[in-house]
Amino acid sequence: MYYTIPLGNCAVTTEMGAVVDRTVLLDGENLTLEEVDAVARHGAAVELHPNPKVRERIQASCDLNERMLQAGLPVYGVTTGFGDSVNRQVGLDKAYRVPEFEIRKNGCGRGPYLPEQQARAVVLARTNCLVRGNSAVRLKLIENLLALLNRRITPCIREIGSVGASGDLIPGSYIAATLMGTREVYYNGDIVPAIDALTAEGIDPLVLGPKEGLAMTNGTQFMTGLGSLVAWDAAEVARVADICSAMAVEVLGGVTGPFHPFLQRQKPHPGQSQSAEHILRLLEGSSLARDYSKVVQGLGTMEKGFRILPIRIQDRYSLRCAPQFIGALYDCIEWVDRWLKVELNSSNDNPLYDVETGTVHSGGNFTGGHVSLAMDTLRTALASVGDLIDRQFAQLVDDKFSNGLPPGLIHPLPLGHVDEGIYHGFKGMQLLMSSLVAEALQRCVPMTIFSRSTAAHNQDKVSMGTTSARISREVLALVEEALAVHLIGLCQAADIRGAKGLGRTRPVYELVRSVSAYVETDRELEEDISSVLALIRSRRITGSVSGLLSNAS
Repeated sequence: MYYTIPLGNCAVTTEMGAVVDRTVLLDGENLTLEEVDAVARHGAAVELHPNPKVRERIQASCDLNERMLQAGLPVYGVTTGFGDSVNRQVGLDKAYRVPEFEIRKNGCGRGPYLPEQQARAVVLARTNCLVRGNSAVRLKLIENLLALLNRRITPCIREIGSVGASGDLIPGSYIAATLMGTREVYYNGDIVPAIDALTAEGIDPLVLGPKEGLAMTNGTQFMTGLGSLVAWDAAEVARVADICSAMAVEVLGGVTGPFHPFLQRQKPHPGQSQSAEHILRLLEGSSLARDYSKVVQGLGTMEKGFRILPIRIQDRYSLRCAPQFIGALYDCIEWVDRWLKVELNSSNDNPLYDVETGTVHSGGNFTGGHVSLAMDTLRTALASVGDLIDRQFAQLVDDKFSNGLPPGLIHPLPLGHVDEGIYHGFKGMQLLMSSLVAEALQRCVPMTIFSRSTAAHNQDKVSMGTTSARISREVLALVEEALAVHLIGLCQAADIRGAKGLGRTRPVYELVRSVSAYVETDRELEEDISSVLALIRSRRITGSVSGLLSNAS
């Protein structure tokens, strides 16, 4: 569905979810992951912060660069070549031509275009970096970047081509090319030539000035923008995993003891405590889950001899240890969020201009080491939760471990029924679950260790952060799919047990049932999975029990 968002004198037509009625103000220092999500996915407007110092520092670094140009000083990437060509200086007459060729040479990306919303996150990350005022770009360039975001002209950015140090050079060139009116963009639901979209919106193409080509390409914008969306969504995965774990305890007749606050106080990882608290709250009022003390008391006592207990007083790890695994994801998100906020609000190109002292500093802020390690770790934590969900699902469908549920969660039939013995239930769904989780686990090899020497050995240690962010996005999507499968299976089990016995997970059950009916006879479930996946990604699953869950980021 398309929505129209009023933005001053212009209007944006966009294919998005709920429109965010807010304006995100950029000052280069306070951009959050929530705001990245609001702008990238929900059409929030973006403006420069009204504090006059923001514009003053942008102009000051631009003026400093111009003074150095006029003085004939060698400034990396401005009057010199790039990388290993740093010892080749050009005069003022050629310095103004350097940016155009910088963008041209990096127009060699491969792979599919980054999806539109993710590309918007990348543009936002680059814009906020430049707003800090250390990059010697004109205010006009930043204003044009804001116009791209507000008028929904989104650069089509090839996904493959960055090694994550010396910045996201190739991906960044696609943003710069849009400003110049070349290559392609997403606009009004189509992919069109950039010049056509700019013309339609009355935006003049820019001729990039000295340093502006390098400022647009040399930075961590791709990995940071994309990584911010992955981290934001990972928090939702953790919350949905808590919901699934609570429902699994219910439909498997599990015990509530492992989630008691006493246990969490003895090992006070904040994420573990948060997960256990969520699960315990969701289990309130359930007649399906069992209280540990009542289970033990119901078994009576014995003074000597030996007996085999008729029921288990302790559940398997995928139920009992759920807070420990989901909690690790919560805690991982906490520090990943912190690292990404620093990266989002950093000057991460090279060189950088210190207007206070009138000097230029060459360094390596374009290196995405923090982002790469954060993404490597985050997707490992995500895949681990996916594995946990897979193990819970395995208990559901296997009557040797499901505490009385029928094999494959098939609809129970009376003896002698004409269809007895021919239903397979959720056997196919378990195959899918295994496939999804295996792929997620396989992708957890860290990219940080795959540094490649390139650019004539000038870039002889790189982060691979961009690739790590892309792979993390894939792992996230696989785990979301696994959660959708699990929710459908949990609701099937709840119906077999008696859904009236559910505790505070009942709204989740009802929401899933609104798009996925009880499986009475074997049928195709592909569309059901897509529908439940949409509920997860729209945050309606957690929204249905929002008062019981705290934020993870």
